[in-house]
Amino acid sequence: MEWIQLPLGPLQTNAYIVYNNEGSCLIIDPGEEKNKIIQFVQKKRLQPKAILLTHAHFDHIGAVDPIREEYSIPVYLHQAEKKWLPNPSLNGSAIFEGVQPIIVKHADQLFTKEGELSIEGFQFYLLETPGHSPGSVSFYFEEDGFIIVGDTLFEGGIGRTDLKGGQEQQLLKSIHNKLLTLPNDTYVLPGHDGVTTIGKETDHNPFLHVRK
Repeated sequence: MEWIQLPLGPLQTNAYIVYNNEGSCLIIDPGEEKNKIIQFVQKKRLQPKAILLTHAHFDHIGAVDPIREEYSIPVYLHQAEKKWLPNPSLNGSAIFEGVQPIIVKHADQLFTKEGELSIEGFQFYLLETPGHSPGSVSFYFEEDGFIIVGDTLFEGGIGRTDLKGGQEQQLLKSIHNKLLTLPNDTYVLPGHDGVTTIGKETDHNPFLHVRK
């Protein structure tokens, strides 16, 4: 299994494309700039199978409909945010100056509980990691040693909790109970900025140490 990080849009939100030896791929958090995603897919001759969303904030969903329509693939989102995609007030696009309202069609499939999942031949664990938003989830690819965490955990930081449904204590609980229990060499693929590891954040992330 391989992955590529594509920073997209003015906020440089990280989309991820996870692909296997057979040429199938999952597209995670296509926030904007659909052409960059399509160009990579074409370059690698991949076949997209689904769009997975770590959560439904506007900077993670802007290219969802164009990519969904381009490849006729389903969109997956946690049920706690099932109303967010078409609602700018919920997805946050209505409250930021200079941001156009983002209206996306509803998800085709809803995550209802955490556990091991198989989607189009991709095996991974869905971990519920709320706090940044009510329906924030992380996708843990155990055999390949990486986890895609959205805006839950960053290198040297944690997700903001001042948007709708955000809760700091819930976020810290998610990080400590769901993420920091993973092997130290697990790569953490965040929604913004660079890749880190569980061990590095356990040892050096000041937000986690101050609030333990």
